[in-house]
Amino acid sequence: MRIRIVDAFTDRPFAGNPAGVLLLDSGGFPDDIWLQRVAAEVNHAETAFAHPLPPGGEADWALRWFTPVTEVDICGHATLATAHVLHTTGIASGKVRFAARCGILTATAHPDGTLALDFPTAPLTPATAPPGLAEALGAAPVTVLDTGPHIGDLLIELADEAAVRALAPDLPGLAACSRRGIIATAVAEDPSHGYDFVSRGFFPQVGIDEDPVTGSAHTALAPFWSARLGRDELTGLQCSARSGQVRTSLRGDRTVLTGSAVTVIDGELLATP
Repeated sequence: MRIRIVDAFTDRPFAGNPAGVLLLDSGGFPDDIWLQRVAAEVNHAETAFAHPLPPGGEADWALRWFTPVTEVDICGHATLATAHVLHTTGIASGKVRFAARCGILTATAHPDGTLALDFPTAPLTPATAPPGLAEALGAAPVTVLDTGPHIGDLLIELADEAAVRALAPDLPGLAACSRRGIIATAVAEDPSHGYDFVSRGFFPQVGIDEDPVTGSAHTALAPFWSARLGRDELTGLQCSARSGQVRTSLRGDRTVLTGSAVTVIDGELLATP
């Protein structure tokens, strides 16, 4: 069984967010225990598993994502990685439709090699900072928003880009503050550098201390910063150690996330189900 490691939301190896990708046959998904063990072995933020669906339906592939410790409802970078594998191997072209826990997602290949993901926009509602959040994060929130049921994060605006870059949170303390994780963000200090806002994502609740580039978080970051900046087309920089950019296009209840991907490992998984 072929297994690939793909760096997503980057155009060069060893940057962006690495994801495992396994394309399965049309027989469906193996046992959940096996899927989780593979994800734990890969030990990246997410591993994506996909199998083809019969023609004529609302989707072309069924798609699931697992962190090293649990299955998640939505994942941007591993979807981008899966679409990248489908397109670069010639299995798919143009638009690919995925059936996932969060609904139907699509990935469309552009002539420049980028891929555009069509995801549901996260519904943002004001929230009260949980007790201990500022202490665990190591910074005082300016704004706190809930991102809705699919993502389950708290979106935290900080004072400036420097505050986001300087974060060194208490991860066990942070794990108690949200259902999935914390997205910290601020407006770009200098938009001439090619991005409009910065973010970092911490998800100790699902076994990911810091996620290098979180596609799904940008379905919340896009409406937040589009309202602030007055533009529907933006670029976000997730300023983790690996770093990566996500172009966002807000389209009402849908958000398009555009980025590149690079396959860095293409091998064989011997421990088959």
